Amino acid sequence: MSDSEFPLVQFLRDRMDPIAELSQIRAERAVHPLTIPGGSTVWLVTRYEDVRAVLGDTARFSNDFGNITGMGSNQDDPGGLGFRDPPEHTRLRRMLTPEFTMHRLRRLEPRITAIVNEQLDLVEKEGAPADLVSSFALPIPSLVVCELLGVPYEDRADFLRFSTDRFDFSAGPEASLQAINDSMAYLTELVARERRSPGEGLLGALLREHGDDVTDRELASLADGLLTGGHDTTTSMLALGTLWLLENPEFLALVRDTDDHIDKVVEELLRYMTVVQVAFPRFAREDLELAGQPIAKGEMVLCSLSAANRDAILGEDMDTADPNRRELKSHLAFGHGVHRCIGAPLARMEMRVAYPALLRRFPGLRLAGEPAYRQVAIVYGLDSLPVEW
Repeated sequence: MSDSEFPLVQFLRDRMDPIAELSQIRAERAVHPLTIPGGSTVWLVTRYEDVRAVLGDTARFSNDFGNITGMGSNQDDPGGLGFRDPPEHTRLRRMLTPEFTMHRLRRLEPRITAIVNEQLDLVEKEGAPADLVSSFALPIPSLVVCELLGVPYEDRADFLRFSTDRFDFSAGPEASLQAINDSMAYLTELVARERRSPGEGLLGALLREHGDDVTDRELASLADGLLTGGHDTTTSMLALGTLWLLENPEFLALVRDTDDHIDKVVEELLRYMTVVQVAFPRFAREDLELAGQPIAKGEMVLCSLSAANRDAILGEDMDTADPNRRELKSHLAFGHGVHRCIGAPLARMEMRVAYPALLRRFPGLRLAGEPAYRQVAIVYGLDSLPVEW
């Protein structure tokens, strides 16, 4: 396969599956060259062990493009954890880590349950048919982030609008950019308020414990990173996971009628869907070799999480979702290494609460039309999921 034949291959899907060409690349070549607009070469990594190696190696691979290329570092600029290298990344992540332990997050579970039930009340009130993306999968993660950060109730309607509009690319890039700017402006104001009078949410906790060690810009950036990292991804998993359950009635019944299978279902759906298709770009810190392929200093490496999670090294028939698998290596849906998604326990909790609650509220839930799949997307998902009951 030529290096320019499928320049978007890592972002394309055939319904729930990566396109066949991506599997072909994984089978033929460990590190595959892609030519991007402008003529530069980007290296695509698709095999499980190689992807883990890149994501776990901060000595040879950097997330900070400006620092590697000499164009200026991101370290002093506002930006999420994904764009930072140690030691700055370590300093900021260390502040967040205690807030995302299961012990801390269990305090949030009753509110997540209440949020899910409140959305289901609205769906039931509006009646069938319903679009579960706009009425269920979209608002729940945003409202959970509100609860996590400590966004006041009177601000949540605006916050929900910001977080929804920034991921709605149908209105064009200008509208999305405006929503991003509005969101950052709000978060900057919220951080300033919390510094004056820390509340009970995450921002208040961080300011009480680390207020002298973190700037308002850093905190607003971290909050925005939690929104972007935890909103669109969880929305996609709630929508795609519901669709898969509707198409697999055996497992739908198990999730609806028992509490014994939800953990396995969630974990297998995370691997199978891998909605974050490609990890944050890495850049070679030096001339190096990866799986026999020379890579020059400064060249970009893209790790295909969706391809790696279908690698046969993980087990048999990895192109099929099977929650009954007995053993499975750790999947890469949340990444790997120091940049592994810090909100993974929260995402799992939302899925564990939302799927059974939805199916128990509407035991006759069924498709009312064809779902609309995203075409080319870094975060894969559905634009709509029409249902009735």
